[in-house]
Amino acid sequence: MKILIVDDEELARARLSRMLNTLELGLIDEATNANEAIEAVKADKYDLVFLDINMPQVSGLELGYELKYLDSDVAIIFQTAYEEHALKAFDIGAVAYLVKPYSLEQVKMAVERVKTAKVKDEDLRILSKSGDNYLLLKPQEIHYVKADLSEVMLRTAKGFSYYAQKISDLQTKLEAHNFVRIHRSYLINIDEIKEIETIESELWNRFTKQYNVSLKRQTDQQKETSDYDKD
Repeated sequence: MKILIVDDEELARARLSRMLNTLELGLIDEATNANEAIEAVKADKYDLVFLDINMPQVSGLELGYELKYLDSDVAIIFQTAYEEHALKAFDIGAVAYLVKPYSLEQVKMAVERVKTAKVKDEDLRILSKSGDNYLLLKPQEIHYVKADLSEVMLRTAKGFSYYAQKISDLQTKLEAHNFVRIHRSYLINIDEIKEIETIESELWNRFTKQYNVSLKRQTDQQKETSDYDKD
């Protein structure tokens, strides 16, 4: 397991790191602020982030949204000296919430929840970003997905938002929700399809439209010629 500790207090990071080493959980990295945490998650794949809520400049709650946006699979355990943030933390998708000072046993139980937690298909949520706002979308709210460089664009009834993953990664998550990849750049929700027009019918419509226009022009020209002859 690869773990990232995000806390602006050196003593708090050191204490938690000792606990995790005692539990022999794997590789441990540290970040002292939001920028360091974001760069770490962009550069590496973490299974778990211990995230302190009360940090300067950017709070852990705000950072939690950004980290889940960058990697929807990463598990987050919030840690704080205050209990009042618990509801917001679980709204972000936290696996556990530790109130300081916590014990080794509490850390162990929280990590066990990460190991056993399995996201059910019906509970899947996609955290996308629209401007400065984050949207927590259910699969059925998404009409289609379009690849856009290193991320994807999601179309919903509310408009467009972005998700920082490749379209192939999102395809794996959405296939169980009636999404079909019809093109290298597009995933569509087949429940949102109202009408299908084949290429053949489209070409036929274009041909008949051109034929009707051509026939009308020819008829008009014949009429003009006839009127001229009468004169």
